[in-house]
Amino acid sequence: MDGKRIEGNEVYALVICISILLFAPIVVSQPIPADKSQVETWFNDIIKPVKERGKTLDPELVEVGTEPRIIRVMQGGGGEFNTITKTIESVPSGNGKHVIISIGPGSYKEKIIERNKPFITLVGDPKNMPNLTFDGTVKQYGTVDGAAFIIESSYFVGANLNIVNTPPRPDGKMVGAQAVALRVSGDRPAFYNCKIIGFQDILFDDRGNHFFKDFHIRGTVDFIFGSGTFLYLVLIFLMQGDLEMAVITIQARESSSEDTGYSFAHGRITETAKDVFLGRAWKSSLRVVYSYTEMDEIVHPGGWSSNRQPE
Repeated sequence: MDGKRIEGNEVYALVICISILLFAPIVVSQPIPADKSQVETWFNDIIKPVKERGKTLDPELVEVGTEPRIIRVMQGGGGEFNTITKTIESVPSGNGKHVIISIGPGSYKEKIIERNKPFITLVGDPKNMPNLTFDGTVKQYGTVDGAAFIIESSYFVGANLNIVNTPPRPDGKMVGAQAVALRVSGDRPAFYNCKIIGFQDILFDDRGNHFFKDFHIRGTVDFIFGSGTFLYLVLIFLMQGDLEMAVITIQARESSSEDTGYSFAHGRITETAKDVFLGRAWKSSLRVVYSYTEMDEIVHPGGWSSNRQPE
């Protein structure tokens, strides 16, 4: 439906998600506080409604956020659509208005692709978060395209979502083992209060500038890989499994001249794995920073792995 009156979760989506559009340039001039108790205040001082920030935003973006379209997805009826895929298909390519897709509770087993349609927000109920699942495998699509959820457009926002890829864990022999859970290739997407669950290569942070807040990620090895540039603010890594070595990041910067890298602030690394490395060498100039991060004893004392490439 289209309309101006928005209630419940959509208020959260409208106020928070629209005003995230130009978040990254503002953060640069206002450093994240070292005291975790001050993070929410700092964040709320930066992320304000469009009416309060209109003069500082690109006029085109202000126009995009005016009178957003609201679409409801409900399993079993009660919404305009019963699948997320059909809802996204209803948005025209090259979309120029903010579209908020409010997702009802339940498990949505579908391969979700958001491509050529910027300014889309997917938001669930924080008290009953929907599960976005898929059984994408390397055999079916290759490591990258097998992702359960693929985002290629700019200014996407996801809030209150569980993103899960469900096939069996790879063992080096199995054909059709698990692929990526989430691939993000668009510029300036943002995720709030989301959980992402997989085994390995869970998040392909491909390219672009990305923001994650209040984020949980559960898996075993190579949690996050790619050559994007992102900020994670208040997150929990749940490291599990029985592998010889668990690794959080494999960042793909190939030259010191590339302006990419991963930044984590106010996170925690915990759970049952052993010898967890903060990152391992993949390309020649990886760049990863952990700030104000709680690290349980599961983290390897050396911190980083050369991945048998000491150079």
